[in-house]
Amino acid sequence: MTMRLYDSRSQSVRDFHPLVEGEVGLYYCGATTQGMPHVGHVRSAVAFDLLRRWLEYRGLKVTMVRNVTDIDDKILEKSAQSYTDVEALGPDYIANEEWFALSYRFENAFKDAYRSLGVLDPTYEPRATGHISEMHELIKQLIDAGHAYPATDDSGDVYFDVRSFPDYGALTHQRVDDMQDAADADPRGKRDPRDFALWKGAKADEPATASWPSPWGRGRPGWHLECSAMSHKYLGSAFDIHGGGLDLRFPHHENELAQSAAAGDDFASFWLHNGLVTYNGEKMSKSLGNTVSPRQMLQLAPARVVRYFLGQAHYRSQLDYSEGSLREAGAALERIDRFLSRSAAAGLPSVEDEARAVTPAFAAAMDDDLGVPQALGALHDAVRAGNSALDAGDLAAAAEAAAAVEAMASVLGIASTSVNGGADGVGAAAEREALSALVEARIVERASARAAKDWARSDAIRDELAHVGITVKDSADGATWSLD
Repeated sequence: MTMRLYDSRSQSVRDFHPLVEGEVGLYYCGATTQGMPHVGHVRSAVAFDLLRRWLEYRGLKVTMVRNVTDIDDKILEKSAQSYTDVEALGPDYIANEEWFALSYRFENAFKDAYRSLGVLDPTYEPRATGHISEMHELIKQLIDAGHAYPATDDSGDVYFDVRSFPDYGALTHQRVDDMQDAADADPRGKRDPRDFALWKGAKADEPATASWPSPWGRGRPGWHLECSAMSHKYLGSAFDIHGGGLDLRFPHHENELAQSAAAGDDFASFWLHNGLVTYNGEKMSKSLGNTVSPRQMLQLAPARVVRYFLGQAHYRSQLDYSEGSLREAGAALERIDRFLSRSAAAGLPSVEDEARAVTPAFAAAMDDDLGVPQALGALHDAVRAGNSALDAGDLAAAAEAAAAVEAMASVLGIASTSVNGGADGVGAAAEREALSALVEARIVERASARAAKDWARSDAIRDELAHVGITVKDSADGATWSLD
């Protein structure tokens, strides 16, 4: 089956064919390092990690680029505040912290969050401050082509002239006259209030370290410029997929597309945008007191559970967080883990390599615009089939089901070895697997005693497990266990 993806620009699901056979170039917007990561950041990272994992499972070589915006207005504002009112900013900020130190510290916090949730490291993770010369070259190209101009107010700013580019608005399907003004600089030096900054002249009240020399005077890059310059450097003038959160479509991605296309680049063939995260159906907001951070989630549940929750909805849909969300995700993961533990304890026969693959239903779901909800349904169908096979003593069928479940869990990044940090690292996963194998062996022994009507032995095993905090429950589907 040909993989199909929803392209935000064409607003349609299209067949995905890489520009270079066997290879995929993927760029998605990463951190702006002004503060700790929020749940929207990690939801986006998990969504594009799922895409990358599936592309690689399909045999494609993926070059993934995730940028770091390590200089911008917000970073400078937060750093300036830390000199005057650090207590109002909160416990994540340090008094008298230089902007570059603040930025680097939060960059590491983002990386820790990504890795805690099993997000694979990108091929390249360039910083904006490391690509100033590439941005200068792009600005010069745009000025020479008549699509950009230095401000006339001696500010040192350089702006993109939106009316010079007839296709401006192609991504979000807006008319220029209907667009909001660009609020990234004082409009007095602009030809049109919607023109956006490519280069921002240095200001007297900003640190000298936050500006670089340029043909237009000392200054720093505009927010949108960096992604165009860095995607061109690492992926070329044309690449396969550009991604990011839905909130970045305008103005950020619209402006990226305009400046790259105006410079002569074909840019991205597909635009993918993941949906936002809400809290009980409402937009998360500090003023409403309904925010939850990745750090808080990881304090409430193991990292594999948090990843399962963040990845379980379709990437384009809204993901709603509520009090029971992590509990439900944990219960779903527990069903998978119990089956794999039962399988490990049952001494299943080996299976052929071709059986160590995802099921056709799983593959069809993932090929259909990364349909993770349907893919999870296929995974749990395999778990149920495997449990039934174990109950019936059909070890060959159980072995094939277990191999498929392991393959699907690996693709989704929820296998016990996929998540390598936080509250659910490799060591914790290994401990759980060992415990599960031991308990399942006792469950099998108890089932044999019950089959022989040796009720005393059956009760004794149940009581031994209860003594160490393990509750065994019998049902028509067989015995299950849980830690008290």
